[in-house]
Amino acid sequence: MKAAVIGAGTWGTAFALHLARRGVGTALWVREESVLAELRRTGENLTFLPGFPLPPSVVFSSDAPGTAAAADVVFIAVPSQFLRAAFTGIAGRLSHDQIVVSLTKGIEEVSLKRMTEVMAEVMAGRRRPRFAALSGPSFAREVALKHPTAVVVASRSKAAARSVQRLISDINLRCYTSSDVAGVELGGAVKNVIAIAAGISDALKYGHNSRAALITRGLAEITRLGVRLGARKETFFGLAGIGDLVLTCTGRMSRNYHVGFELGKGRALPDILAGMNNVAEGVATTVSVRDLARREGVELPIVEEVDRILHHGKSPQASIRDLMQRALKGEA
Repeated sequence: MKAAVIGAGTWGTAFALHLARRGVGTALWVREESVLAELRRTGENLTFLPGFPLPPSVVFSSDAPGTAAAADVVFIAVPSQFLRAAFTGIAGRLSHDQIVVSLTKGIEEVSLKRMTEVMAEVMAGRRRPRFAALSGPSFAREVALKHPTAVVVASRSKAAARSVQRLISDINLRCYTSSDVAGVELGGAVKNVIAIAAGISDALKYGHNSRAALITRGLAEITRLGVRLGARKETFFGLAGIGDLVLTCTGRMSRNYHVGFELGKGRALPDILAGMNNVAEGVATTVSVRDLARREGVELPIVEEVDRILHHGKSPQASIRDLMQRALKGEA
């Protein structure tokens, strides 16, 4: 099978590297002209994934529609707020016998749609490919380092999920399948918001008790919203739920944790983001999740407080105080 990866950020580049190591013919679409020139000159993405030369079998391209059309499986690895535009650019070249897999963890602003919902909307009125979403605890650099990693791919098509599972699984990366697309996508998106809270807590030196409480109550919020939106509760106790949540709330390589940590140290959000090469999805996703929860009438107190810190100037200390002083209730 031939694969295409649309997006040459850290995760897209690492994923293309993984596919090439699997012997899969892989084309990598690169948006930034400087990164494309760098890759063609050195064979390495020095901007987003330095230290990992890509094998000669990886083809670098600036032609997104052509890259996607030539593949059996297309992996989309662009930030959530750019996914609609990127997918619209390739949609006319896709066929119904292809599989399109979202590697993006986010919720679109304004529309409040998951990534596969955005793609389905773009394809409305046309014979569309089979869609899937891949998530789980998977730092890009550790995948590139061949550290044992487990992920889950979800699709309404069992055959599509199994095809992707076989395509990407090897001794270093184990892929499970699921039919709960909503649960897998929501888990991957909302955990980024909780990771910002965990970074804030650690910067304030609140310790292990506080982080454990955030992870646990964060999981409760993710599950509450997911079930309301039709996801299965058990999905959030798997790789796309608690697995990814623990990773991003404890791993210093998490961009969202980093944003929270710097906020907890007193830095301004614009200054933090200006110093980052990669997109921290949780910053925009916080607003989307907040609006989604309000629309559905679901209470997400941690998400609400992260939004007030990020976008309304509330101090982390005041948010933590307000969370701890909420009305007492049963855990269930």
